[in-house]
Amino acid sequence: MIVVTGATGNVGRPLVETLAAAGEEVVAVSRGTGVTGVPHRRADLTDPASLAPALVGASAVFLLTSPDYLGSGAAFGDVVDVVRAAGVRRVVLLSSQGVATGRHPDGIEQAVRSSGLEWTVLQPGAFASNAFQWAQPISTSRTAAAPFGDVALPVVHTSDIADVAAAVLRSESHAGRSYVLTGPAAITPRQQVAAIGEALGEPVEFVELSRAEAKAGMLRHMPEPVVETTLDLLGTPTPLEQSVNPDVESVLDRPARPFTDWVRRNVVAFK
Repeated sequence: MIVVTGATGNVGRPLVETLAAAGEEVVAVSRGTGVTGVPHRRADLTDPASLAPALVGASAVFLLTSPDYLGSGAAFGDVVDVVRAAGVRRVVLLSSQGVATGRHPDGIEQAVRSSGLEWTVLQPGAFASNAFQWAQPISTSRTAAAPFGDVALPVVHTSDIADVAAAVLRSESHAGRSYVLTGPAAITPRQQVAAIGEALGEPVEFVELSRAEAKAGMLRHMPEPVVETTLDLLGTPTPLEQSVNPDVESVLDRPARPFTDWVRRNVVAFK
């Protein structure tokens, strides 16, 4: 049995679907509801004990942390202790490329790496699904706003993250490895908005925000340290953060999907 935390999110939901389609027994875990087709349990990683009932009989677990978890000050080692006590053998952590590049602290990864479990760490770059932030303004006024309009990053398709996670959860051959997950080409926010407009068949105006304007909006959803780190990444990425990494293709034996594929699959959100 495989347990997937964050099962209602942009990665967790397609991961649950992929595992179920492959015939795996899956338990979906989230703080709320919204998962259908597989057993669902409610739990919150800030309360590690709440996860224990979902882990009964599990052989592998997919763990991710939300921005509000990162701001909570919770100790991830307590989550790992619950997983280990449940007899789970394999753990796959959704981390961030920012850990590899030194932008984010590595405490969560270290808790997993030192757990004594069979672990794999996934370090995705910027998510293509971050474009959902433009769904409402594009659908209502055909405009989209973002800072650093001409800074390119190889944003990664969330379905590719889910497919890599599914492959790793189902095989012991990835134990002790970290994978940096990116898309196949770097793309700027301005180019992303243009791609959405092309899929809609209508032009979408791109509005460039200052860093201060972007920060004010992001603080409504994320803790300030996470906001500052995110803006640093978006505005002044390192050469490594702008580089395409082959790990998606090496795990899945197919090329990473481009941003235009993500738009095609999700264009209805922008209509």
